Amino acid sequence: MVTTINTPTDGFPPGVSLANAPSPIRGESPELRLALASLQAQAQTLNELIRTTVDALASPQAAPVPGTRAFAEIAQRTVPRWHFAMLNDTARNEALATAVRRAIPPGATVLDIGSGTGLLAMAAVRAGAAHVYTCEGNPLLAEIARQIIAEHGMSDSITVLTKFSTAIEVGRDLPRRADVLISEIVDCGLIGEGLLPTVRHAREHLLAPGGVMMPVSARLHGQLVDSPAMVNLNRVHEAHGFDVSLMETVATRGHFPVRMHTWPHRLLSDPFEMVAFDLAHDPLLPGSRRLTVPVTTDGRAHGLLSWFSLKLYDGLDLCNAPDNPESHWMQALLLFDKPASVTAGESLDMELRWTETQLTVV
Repeated sequence: MVTTINTPTDGFPPGVSLANAPSPIRGESPELRLALASLQAQAQTLNELIRTTVDALASPQAAPVPGTRAFAEIAQRTVPRWHFAMLNDTARNEALATAVRRAIPPGATVLDIGSGTGLLAMAAVRAGAAHVYTCEGNPLLAEIARQIIAEHGMSDSITVLTKFSTAIEVGRDLPRRADVLISEIVDCGLIGEGLLPTVRHAREHLLAPGGVMMPVSARLHGQLVDSPAMVNLNRVHEAHGFDVSLMETVATRGHFPVRMHTWPHRLLSDPFEMVAFDLAHDPLLPGSRRLTVPVTTDGRAHGLLSWFSLKLYDGLDLCNAPDNPESHWMQALLLFDKPASVTAGESLDMELRWTETQLTVV
């Protein structure tokens, strides 16, 4: 028996749309209508995924196998394109593989968080690990990793867990706590992929006492920047004489990626350390820090350009500073609510804030 599921294209039940939504929702509140429209946009995406799934179940010929349009659409939605740049970042790959070789004791049980293609899991086996458990929350990536690992003859030494590390349980998914924890899950602003809560959970629940961690610490650095061009990547007020500032309701809240050398800019301070995290001992909770930044050049400060330095293990580092253009990671931009006029020789006070995944400055 084939079950038919009606999936309307506008994301609402049949006969209901934004234009004819019930009056308590429709009302006169622009904010509420935007909220409803955001849910409608999300429902559209879900409906497309449901439709693809139902078609595949109804007809094996419609299965989204590699090479089909359906598979390509699913892959584009669910696998971020930065994976390709990351895997082609040879300096990153070599630094991580070298750190793995130095960090892993012979015969160790390793937990690798964020499988991707299984690259670090395979490097860990090559370095002498007895067994590697690698977890990946994206089922498509997890299966890609599983097949790549099999192609390299390492399936007996590597177990791919299709789940996030926070769902892993010792005794069910892991036979015991891991001797080594690998967690290279960073974005341009360090914390955007959930590094802090992930490591916090893993070291408490999944890592053996005295176990090895990689990376071991991280620092965020910054510089004051004057760049209307960078501001325009995430803010807009007027276009061709029309006020379109309502678009700012969908602007990124918090840090977002920029490639500094791509955009006209002026740096108004020397580089400085914004915050440091000891991944083995710090609480790794949301927090804030007051910053006083000496100004070196007159200008209008639009925000902070930021980058990370990641201490992997035994003197090996990764960094996405602006003077490292070969890194696949861009820099992070943290915009002020309003630009600040600054003068060389003076200082600018501000507060850096971080949540589990987001950096802001006020």
